[in-house]
Amino acid sequence: MKWQKKGLIIKPQKRLWWMQTHAFVPTIYHLKGSVYRVYFSGRDNKGISHIGYAEVDFNNPYEVLEYSLEPVLSIGDLGCFDDNGVTPSCVVDHKDKTYMYYIGWNKTSKVRMSLVTGLAVSDDRGKSFKRFSKAPLLRRTNSEPYNIVTGPSVMIDNSIWRMWYVSCLGWVNEDLPMYNVKYAESNDGINWERKGQVCIDFQSLDEHSIARPFVIKEHEKYKMWYSYKGSDYRIGYAESLDGINWERMDDQVGIDVSKDDFDSIMIEFPNVFKSNDKYYMIYSGNNYGIEGVGLAVADI
Repeated sequence: MKWQKKGLIIKPQKRLWWMQTHAFVPTIYHLKGSVYRVYFSGRDNKGISHIGYAEVDFNNPYEVLEYSLEPVLSIGDLGCFDDNGVTPSCVVDHKDKTYMYYIGWNKTSKVRMSLVTGLAVSDDRGKSFKRFSKAPLLRRTNSEPYNIVTGPSVMIDNSIWRMWYVSCLGWVNEDLPMYNVKYAESNDGINWERKGQVCIDFQSLDEHSIARPFVIKEHEKYKMWYSYKGSDYRIGYAESLDGINWERMDDQVGIDVSKDDFDSIMIEFPNVFKSNDKYYMIYSGNNYGIEGVGLAVADI
């Protein structure tokens, strides 16, 4: 694909307490026709992330139809895995419910952060969410003992729930974790079997982070966009015939940083969908989306 950048479409709204800065990790949810709800994290005046949304008609993406006045999901109880911030990762409809898989932020005693997957459920097509549990959905295990098990992309594929998620391999130092992308399966979207199957791994010694995969299935082929980082994030791309064994094809992703714009230093956290006979990508830019959510378009 060759992506054409269209600039920022969602920007922080100072009038809303929950998004004084940033609009990052955009997560798409289809409403009707060309109208989509874009969930994302804004940061309040203390730098804490909350999940809200902007509704966008992608026939005219520069005029946001609606911002949520309040977060649809805010921080968890003190001492819980998500008591220092929440960030969306993936939204899935199932029967009459809407599942939001999200990232819970938590301070820890030595390393700078803990990022663990939680689940929130909506009964009103995503206008509001309630936690499925105060405990995380993906817990640490002996084979995955570190405090980053997060950033999932989930789809229901022939009655099987499939998940591609970020898994920490260890910490280089207190500020630098190493993580790649692994695979899990479920029968209900809640209880997940994790065998440690690596999907996307590092391709050079310069890489230490592969983050927030996003997967679609098209013509019996799985396509994944993700972020990879040495010094700064870039967007990568991979394909698979079974959803488990992947070929990295970063040279074919068709998008990179700009020369002088909101995404001139880093570009990351892509979410891709089809509408109006085109592919749309929403993504974050410099400083983890401090200026907002960008849009790029490619022909089918």
